[in-house]
Amino acid sequence: MSTPFHPAQHPHRAMLHNEIHARPPEAMTAPLAIAHIVMLADADGREASRAHVADLLRNHHLALPDAQTTHLRMDLGAYRLRWEMHTEFVSWTFMVPATVEAFGEREPVSASEAVPRDWLSALPGQCLCSLNLWVLPTQSFGSGSLVKHVLHEDTLVASTVADGHGEVYTDFAIHPDGFSRMVLLAGGMAPRRLGRLVQRLLEIETYRMAALLGLPAAREASSVLAFAERELAELANAIRTANRDAEPALLDRLTRLAGQVESQYAATHSRFSASSAYFELLDKRIEDIAESRLAGMQTIREFMDRRLTPARSTCEWATRRQDALSQRVSRMSNLLRTRVEIEQQQSSQALLTTMNHRQDLQLKMQSTVEGLSVAAITYYIVGLVSYLAKGAKPLGWPFSPETTAAVAIPLVAAGVWWSLRRLHHRVFRKHSE
Repeated sequence: MSTPFHPAQHPHRAMLHNEIHARPPEAMTAPLAIAHIVMLADADGREASRAHVADLLRNHHLALPDAQTTHLRMDLGAYRLRWEMHTEFVSWTFMVPATVEAFGEREPVSASEAVPRDWLSALPGQCLCSLNLWVLPTQSFGSGSLVKHVLHEDTLVASTVADGHGEVYTDFAIHPDGFSRMVLLAGGMAPRRLGRLVQRLLEIETYRMAALLGLPAAREASSVLAFAERELAELANAIRTANRDAEPALLDRLTRLAGQVESQYAATHSRFSASSAYFELLDKRIEDIAESRLAGMQTIREFMDRRLTPARSTCEWATRRQDALSQRVSRMSNLLRTRVEIEQQQSSQALLTTMNHRQDLQLKMQSTVEGLSVAAITYYIVGLVSYLAKGAKPLGWPFSPETTAAVAIPLVAAGVWWSLRRLHHRVFRKHSE
């Protein structure tokens, strides 16, 4: 028997392989009452959610989640729990069996009623979405009782789903208990297909609310962008007519504006990017439920297209305005800096020209001084020669002091001039090296 081959494993292989099995739908059988709660939470809130679900499991003597657990499903006797941790939020889904008869007689019971009230009210984070979904096996009692006891008739949205195998009804309204509501008539759908459909309906409500988180940021950014655009227009006009003395102040204003725009862009870019991703997920989930029209009713797709398109356009427009404004500020900053640099170069060129002129004057003055220096040094040396000739006359020097001085003048002058030139050459050569 050959030895199994075990190559070196990538440290993330198991995690990447199991990703396709993450958060799988579970088989469901109607009738069923489902309460779905989504809590918006930061990193600390998500860790607190893990500790909160651990407290619940500990009370039921069940295995606790570890630090890497991001989703779990548990049967807690009176209800089933599905817990999922996402990037920005944590979802809690509670499921209990339901009775069909209750829908025709009174307000149906929420699955949240089976959950300990103190523990449920202490869920970490801020509630972004809460939905009661009732899954029923038949529609024999008609949609009239649904409208009367569960949903608002004036805002009712309904369609057939799962290629005609089920019907879904909702009003996209928050009811007095704080939950929105949805009713799914499952017909004779298989348990696993029903589980997939329920999960997609819950995700439609979740991603709808998560996508709309970008709308307040877009509205807030709108006022900031309007002010920045006005400031940029004023700066553009001021730059066009500004003189050299006003340019540093304009450049400072433009730099401050660029900082404000980039700061606001950094603060909202991730939110707008997340909203765009959630909108795409919402479109995909609506497509997945394969809905078609019920006579006289508005479908979920039509409702979303009509009501969410303005919000989506607002977020996209804010993103485009930010990008365009950032590019305009950058172009104007580059133009103003180029203008300032050109003027600085012109000033530097004029300064260099002045320095060259002064250097020429200094060279001419130096040449004049050198000529006077040659004459002065020659005068003193010739004087010394004259005194030397007078002293040497009694000792037999054949020439008179005056003749000796006259003959020494050109020789001494030539020697002094040559010595000074040689000294200059040495100094210049040393500086050039």
